[in-house]
This record gives sequence, structure tokens and C-alpha cells, in this order.
Amino acid sequence: MIIPILDMRLFREKEWLFSLLVISLFLWLIFLGNSPLRDWDEGTVAQVAREIWRAPLGSMHWLYPTLGGEPYYNKPPLMHLLIAWTYSIGGVNEWTTRLAGAVLTALGVPLLYLVGCLLFNQSLPALFSALVYLTMLPVVRHGRLAMLDGTTITFFLLLLFCLLKARQNRRYALGVGFCLGLITLTKGMMVLPLGAIACLFLIADRQFALLTSPYLLVGIFLGNIPAIAWFTAQWQHYGETFFQVNFQTQTFDRLTQSVEGHSGPPWYYLIELIKYSFPWLLFLPGGFYLAWKKRHTTWGGLIIIGTIVYLGTISLMRTKLPWYVMPVYPFLALAIGAKLSEIWQYGHFKVRSLTIFLAIIAIAGFGGCVYFILAKKEPILIVMSIVLAISMSIAAWLIKQCDRNFIPVLFSGMYLVLAMLMSSQSWIWELKEAFPVKPIAELIRANVSTGTQIYTSFAYGRPSLDFYCDCKVTPATVPTLQQMLSNKSYLLLDNRALQQINLTGSKIIGSAKGFTLISP
Repeated sequence: MIIPILDMRLFREKEWLFSLLVISLFLWLIFLGNSPLRDWDEGTVAQVAREIWRAPLGSMHWLYPTLGGEPYYNKPPLMHLLIAWTYSIGGVNEWTTRLAGAVLTALGVPLLYLVGCLLFNQSLPALFSALVYLTMLPVVRHGRLAMLDGTTITFFLLLLFCLLKARQNRRYALGVGFCLGLITLTKGMMVLPLGAIACLFLIADRQFALLTSPYLLVGIFLGNIPAIAWFTAQWQHYGETFFQVNFQTQTFDRLTQSVEGHSGPPWYYLIELIKYSFPWLLFLPGGFYLAWKKRHTTWGGLIIIGTIVYLGTISLMRTKLPWYVMPVYPFLALAIGAKLSEIWQYGHFKVRSLTIFLAIIAIAGFGGCVYFILAKKEPILIVMSIVLAISMSIAAWLIKQCDRNFIPVLFSGMYLVLAMLMSSQSWIWELKEAFPVKPIAELIRANVSTGTQIYTSFAYGRPSLDFYCDCKVTPATVPTLQQMLSNKSYLLLDNRALQQINLTGSKIIGSAKGFTLISP
């Protein structure tokens, strides 16, 4: 009788694994190319990938990537190479730019389920953890962008899976080393805090034999050979300049100083979590408390170590950017999943407080619906607000009835809300912070040769504009713009600068979105 029971359990786990894969891929890929690329990372990553794709075979451009024809020292090229490969298959567009990162990030959902099964030794908290991770807005939104963070998290989850499997089968420790190499080739020195978390977890779990396992040591050596070879090649090709930019400016300077004005208080990331983690934030204190009580278990130790080490590290950094917090979400999802599992099994939860908070979210959903109607926004946003309000209202009513089925209502409601948001053109709300780049890029491409240097009166450079117009658009002051016009350079001027600059002898090519293109 034991064997059939085990087989049935294995079959259910495979079913859940496949289901999680399908629904996560759908959420990450739906209308993936319906919005322009975002500044900053998306525009930069796309430019580097396109220059790799354009380079002739045998040019070694994949090894020495460039940005606007200049050496690109910022990050290793693994993601850029994947995007260049998608360009070779599907052409250069928003969908192919985001495809590789979206697929890899979506794979993190079933991977977290596997990690949870190994941590909890049961499928229910693992399933809840994966579903929480699936329905977290920052995870979905940033994972769909052509950025490096979602892919890094997936490689880290694969590392944790190999680490946990290696406790029974040492051969899996080989995979740990290869995952470290993949993280390094994706986001460089991000491997240091994530590797430290893995190491501290092994120590806390008293897996000292695994730390010195030949499989682990060989895996680290073999897995990091490509990364070491890449860094060595950059050093030999560019010399000290590479290390000054890659290690000093792009990595260690961010620890001690605010780079490019991106600063914030130590509690910056706590505010980010509060802003974007509802409704799951309601269960986070209980999840952490449960993890702390179970800190001597494997899952409790990993949650406490991962959250404290990573969140503490980025909170102490002087440079603050919203997506730096991304790798902490799997640990939060595990904590929340454990709490939801306890609620499902034992029915212990705070009825009054949960009902009040979910009712507030429901009211906010109805308020959002009214706002979107008055502002004449996309109809799908109106429907999204209604779904949010209804699902939160049903969940609040079920909690009031002490019915544990509020949990699947929350999961299904949040999934539908996110699916509708990703189907709209508002899921990248940063695009509204400045002028739309595509109409201006079309004006430039129609009148200016590829690779031409253009100077603009706009306050800062926009990598997305550089990508779409296939030229270098550099911000400059009015005196500099006047001088550049005398030096036979193209100008892109807003209305204010247009009135201040003497255009005698120059030609106005055309206008778009408040900007005028000037030919010398």
C-alpha cells in the first residue's frame, strides 16, 4: 500500500509543477511587447544586445560588448547574448528584447515550489509559497522587463534546489558551483551576497561535510571557469580601466556613496515592500514569527538568514534603487507560504484585523475604478479595479465567516488583477515620467543616418531613445547646443531652447511631441 500512495503523491507534485509552469509563463508572456522599452536598464541592455547581434561572425564582439560603439564595462554579457540570440530569430522589437528574461523569471515559480518541497518536506506550504511569489507585483513586473534581476533570482533558486538535494546526493553539489557561475555572468558581484547566504545557510544547517565536499569544490571551480575567463579577457583587453569601472564605479562605489543621485534612508526598502506587497504583506509578520520560532529547522533558518543578510546589506548601501530588493522576495514568499499553510491546516488567524485591511483594499479598488472612469483610462484598468474590489470583498467576508477558502480567493483574485494589468499599457508606469520616445525616434530615423551624434536640450540622456533612433542623443546646455550647431551637429530642441538658439543658416526638419529636430 505504501508504494501506490507515494506514486500518487509524486503524480500530484508533477501536476502542480506543470500547472505552475503554465500559469507563470502565461502571466509573464502575455502582451509582453505592448509597451516601449523603459529607461534605464532596458534601453541599455537592448542597445548592447543589438550591437552584439549586428556584429559580423568571428568579430569577438560577444566577448567585448559595446554600447554606442564604446566599450561596455557595466555587466557581464550572458543576458545580452540571450537577447541577441532572440533578435536573430524574431528580429529586433520589444517582445524579443524581453522574452529571455521573462521566461527565465517565470521558471522561478516552479523552482520555488521544488525548493519549498525540499525545505518543508510537504507540498502545501511549498505550493502556497510559489503562488505568493507568482502573484507579487514587483516580481511579475520587473521580471517582464529586459533587466537582469529576475534571471539572477531564478539562478539563485536553482542553486538552493541543488544545495538542498545535495544533502542526500552529493552530486547535486556540482550544480551549486555552476549556478554561482551563471549568477556571476548575469550580474557580476551580486554573487557575493547570494553566495554568502548559501554558505551561512549550510553552516546554520550544520552541513559541514557538504561545505568541504569534493563535488561542491569541483562544481565551484568548473562552474566559475567561464566567469573567470570573461573577467580575465576584459582585463587583458582593457587593462585597469575595466576594473575601475566594473568593480569600483559599478559595484563598490554603490556601497559607500550615492551613485547618480539614487539615494535613500536605511528604511527605503521597507517602504518599497509596504507599497507593493499587498495583500501578502498582511501575513508577513506572522510568517516571520513562525520562521523565528522554527529557526532551528531548515526552512526557518533559510528564511531568517536570507532575509536578514540580504535586506540588511542593501539597506546599508548608500545607492538605493527599487529593483535591488528583488532577491528578497523568494524568502518573503516562503515565510508567507508557511503562515498560509498553518492557517489552512489549523484555522488560526486574526479575523478582525484581516477583515479590516482587506475591506480597505476593496474600497481602494472601487476608488480606483471611479478614478479610471473619470480619467478615461483603458477599459481593462476599470475591469481590473472591479476584480480587485470584488475579490478582496469576498475574501474579507470569508475571513469574517472563519472560512479558510479566503486563501484561494486571494490567489485567484490577485492573479486575475495582475493578468489584466500586464494586458494593459500601464504596467510600465515610469514611461509617463518623461516624453514618449518612439515618435521622436521615428522622426530622427527618417532624417538622420544611423549612428549620428545628436545633441538635445532635454535634461538627461535616455537610453531608450538612443535604442529606438539608433543614434547617440546627448544632453547639453543652451550655450553648448549653439556651439554644436556651429560645428555642423544635429540638435533636438524643446520649445524653450528653440527660442533661445540662433538658427540662422540651419534647417528645421520636423517636430514631434514638443521637440524639433534641427539640421546644420
